[in-house]
Amino acid sequence: MDKLYIVIPAYNEEENIHKVIDEWYPIVEAHQADGESRILVIDDGSKDKTYSILCEMRKSRPLLIAISKQNEGHGATLLYGYQYAIEHGADYIFQTDSDGQTRPEEFQGFWDMRKDYDMVIGHRNKRQDGWPRILVTKTLKAIIAVCFGVKVKDANTPFRLMRADVLKEEMQYIPKGFHLSNVLIAVIYEKKNRDVLYLPITFRPRQGGVNSINMKRIWGIGIRAVKEFAALNKTLEGIDNDRERKKDLEYRDFDHSNNNICYGILENEQSADLYRKNGYQ
Repeated sequence: MDKLYIVIPAYNEEENIHKVIDEWYPIVEAHQADGESRILVIDDGSKDKTYSILCEMRKSRPLLIAISKQNEGHGATLLYGYQYAIEHGADYIFQTDSDGQTRPEEFQGFWDMRKDYDMVIGHRNKRQDGWPRILVTKTLKAIIAVCFGVKVKDANTPFRLMRADVLKEEMQYIPKGFHLSNVLIAVIYEKKNRDVLYLPITFRPRQGGVNSINMKRIWGIGIRAVKEFAALNKTLEGIDNDRERKKDLEYRDFDHSNNNICYGILENEQSADLYRKNGYQ
């Protein structure tokens, strides 16, 4: 059975966290893989009672893991949770947030598609969380297109199911503590032609508490994103170039004695040029 980890970051969510766990806990119970699946909530240094509420809930919910750590921000907390899930043997990792905006009943459609895709991600086509958030998503989409040269439908959706082995491979390209880690994961998957499916999801208004994002902070995140994305794209382009160079060094020949096609790797680019000049492809 496939081992599922549901990763939920939380910061100052005392008004929402109990309801969110009550909504999502039945999902991990339904896909518990002989008791190995978990719902993992990482408290990102909350100043309210979020973590104490989690500790109390944990007493009656054996599949719930609650961890508290120093405040690092949403992106870094996600990376922490993903790494934890990978290290503890997750086969699939699902991520959502702790503000109650997503609907657990929409999870099963994602789970049913897990074998066919590296990531199944939600597309917030009918958002109910206000125009500032919608503006952020549209702006981010434009920045990604300019900086990375790819189109990503909804890069930052907090409703995504990922194969753990693929995520482990791609996380190596994400800087430690990166603040837009989910965005970068979506970009990397797109640039590397991973199999990704977008499914429409409901996105409700925040169910309680105060939104930590304001216009001043949005502006700051946007400026920072442009600078960091440009630098990161150079790294990703370097990876693509290395892959193409390696592919160029591959050769194919025909073994007449066995009627087989033989494959191999040439030692360097000079050898590849010589190989082509002699009529080989």
